[in-house]
Amino acid sequence: MIHKTAIIDKDAKIEKSVEIGPYTIVGGNVKIGKNTKIGSHSFLENCEIGENCKISNSVSIGNEPQDLRFKGNLTKVIIGNNCTIREFTTIHRGSHTDFTKVGDNCYIMAYSHIAHDCILGNDVIMANCATLAGHVTVEDSAILGGLVAVHQFCRIGKLAMIGGGAMVSKDVPPFTIASGDRARLYGINVVGLKRKGFDNTKIRNIQRAYRLLFESKLIFSDAFQILQDMHNNENLGPEIQHFIDFIKTSKRGICHPAHKKLKFREID
Repeated sequence: MIHKTAIIDKDAKIEKSVEIGPYTIVGGNVKIGKNTKIGSHSFLENCEIGENCKISNSVSIGNEPQDLRFKGNLTKVIIGNNCTIREFTTIHRGSHTDFTKVGDNCYIMAYSHIAHDCILGNDVIMANCATLAGHVTVEDSAILGGLVAVHQFCRIGKLAMIGGGAMVSKDVPPFTIASGDRARLYGINVVGLKRKGFDNTKIRNIQRAYRLLFESKLIFSDAFQILQDMHNNENLGPEIQHFIDFIKTSKRGICHPAHKKLKFREID
């Protein structure tokens, strides 16, 4: 059901089972999937929203990016299935790429902000007032606490847990806990791993990798090489391969552990 006060562009593609509340505005370059519910006073343009989503009141999706270099490109926001987006959240469309993307089964709490060109995986949770700057990547099942702020181009790894109020300026590796200003690492997200069905062997291997990289006295590059050799010789599982690949491809650097500063080899 579409409320009589809602304003719907004639070119919007909306499934018959969609519900749209009072005074919501839906632009022309919009596609909304089956059984999605949209509350009152929301604004949607340049977006594709999947099935069975719940969009609360006063949500803005697909507005222009907050980027001085934006030239009016025809970009969009893509939101997957079964997502919940709570009141006063803003999700801006892409600026330098074709889209900003939110995966399936994500829960975005009130007053959160997802900036241009961000990519969120599946099952991501952002608590109230969490904020992502442009080009941030958040991998599957990561959790961001309330008032977390993430610097542009940073990456949050799979099943990482970011404590409330953290200021994240570097990449947070998969399976870890990070907190503070600036965010530092506080070990492995064991509770999260168990909830996702990781067995003890997988958790021990992840802990083993973490301790080698972040708790040993080795220079970081040496410890990282040892970890790669261990994985090649022992096949520690796809989780460790992902852990290695994530660190290897980091452009902003990795968050340091809370208890020490990582050692790096001096450059002559």
